[in-house]
Amino acid sequence: MIAAVSALGMTSVLGGCGSTGSSDVTLKLVAADYGDSPADNSQKYWDKLARAYESQHSGVKIDVKVYSWTDVDRKVKEMVDAGDPPDLAQIGAYADYAAQDRLYKADDLLSIAVQADFLDQLSDAGQVRHLQYGIPFAASTRVLFYNKTLFDQAHLTPPKTWDDLAADAEALKAKGVKYPYALPLGPEEAQAETMQWLLSGGAGYTDDIGTYTINSPQNAETFTWLRDELVGKGLTGPVAPGKLNRANAFDAFAKGQVGMLNGHPTLMKKAAKAGVKFGMVPVPGKNGTPKATMGVTDWMMAFKKGGHKKQIGEFLDYVYSEKNVLDFSREYDLLPVTTSASEAMADAPQDKNLWPFLQELSLAQLYPAGKTSWAQVSAEVKKRIGGTVAPGGDPTGVLNQLQTAASEAEAKENAR
Repeated sequence: MIAAVSALGMTSVLGGCGSTGSSDVTLKLVAADYGDSPADNSQKYWDKLARAYESQHSGVKIDVKVYSWTDVDRKVKEMVDAGDPPDLAQIGAYADYAAQDRLYKADDLLSIAVQADFLDQLSDAGQVRHLQYGIPFAASTRVLFYNKTLFDQAHLTPPKTWDDLAADAEALKAKGVKYPYALPLGPEEAQAETMQWLLSGGAGYTDDIGTYTINSPQNAETFTWLRDELVGKGLTGPVAPGKLNRANAFDAFAKGQVGMLNGHPTLMKKAAKAGVKFGMVPVPGKNGTPKATMGVTDWMMAFKKGGHKKQIGEFLDYVYSEKNVLDFSREYDLLPVTTSASEAMADAPQDKNLWPFLQELSLAQLYPAGKTSWAQVSAEVKKRIGGTVAPGGDPTGVLNQLQTAASEAEAKENAR
């Protein structure tokens, strides 16, 4: 998915370049920046890791360039289009490059032990036509954040069902809360909020065999409920959901203006820094905890053109060691993509703040990232989904339009 924002929903600043020098082989890596300031720019993580690797592997140099999520996917595409792709790219989507036969398969590169260590659902999401090209790099899930102070003032308990959520939102509105429930269906990350609600309603973007089912009856019921029971009753705040972006919703939560919203781990640091007392619970489902929550993964991929298969594979085995996976996850409040690092995090008191998200990961369902059509479908969702909950909105009609767009995109994909 070529996007201006990470699939994990983070923005960042432009990074610099890794070190250069003469060596037998120089691996070029382009990576995304997960930091939110120059002080924690991902360039520092990669430079430290690269120097440590080079000290143990003479004859190999790792040249890293880190770019913001606003730029990184475009930078890689420009390099590919110019005929000079990097050896490695850590970005938001891989399927287009896999479909163009530009990538090494994961089992061409990684040791058996490293391949076996990836969490199964993440490895599965990295497949195109049952072959894995996308290597999971960082993961995230969603939970419901709520403002403890506002809940205490209204004598509320966290919701477990949609009806609970609506009742809590009504009570928060009566107390003058600006956004009782923040519903960001704006173009920045509407596909994420949409997917979380589809899952909580018992469906999703696709069925169990991966066919788009966006206009299913369950999905229509979900958005009809949102239109009538939340948005129509003025429980989602002064900004129309179709114009509210995720970053603005997070900012409002950090200002104490939001009672509830779906959030990922980076919101913890933002809210805590602002002095907001918050709690986290599983996202409510229609009748209780849904059978699946939303998970997001960003990807590592290796381009074939440079021909450095052996060196790439050895470097990736190092990148995915338990220590390095944990170091990165802890630095940026993300979830490990390997079983060994996940188990270590689950046993480490220092990672207690990430445990609620880690517990959700085993139940997580990811975007259909292995479909080259997903980028187009995601763009259509961002453009249209806000109309389902607007005054006079037609959820069934909008979902039918999205289904038509998805079916046409998938037909083109299958015709390749």
